Amino acid sequence: MSFKELIPHEFTSGSARCYAPMAPGVYGISNAREWIYIGQADGIQAALLGHLEALNMALIQRLPSGFVFEICSGNQRQVRQDRLVQEYVPILNQRLTNQSQSALRRRQTC
Repeated sequence: MSFKELIPHEFTSGSARCYAPMAPGVYGISNAREWIYIGQADGIQAALLGHLEALNMALIQRLPSGFVFEICSGNQRQVRQDRLVQEYVPILNQRLTNQSQSALRRRQTC
């Protein structure tokens, strides 16, 4: 099931402060061509501002331009994030999964 909100807000600190809630939920960051990252957080606004302030090179290189979000709480967040990641296949979530799998394989061979 897709994000409930399909029209993205501009991926800027001003827009995140204006539109993103401090409530828990899931969020997606995209550009005009692809989904870059889908995450979940206790506070959507704080998570988006954290991405903007962290200068994560992998994120910045993808030229993020918009974000969407859904408010949801508790154990629903992880389930919802997993479903959205499976549907949209965001590039950074794939990299994180591949890195985690590689690390797990390295630990198993030691």
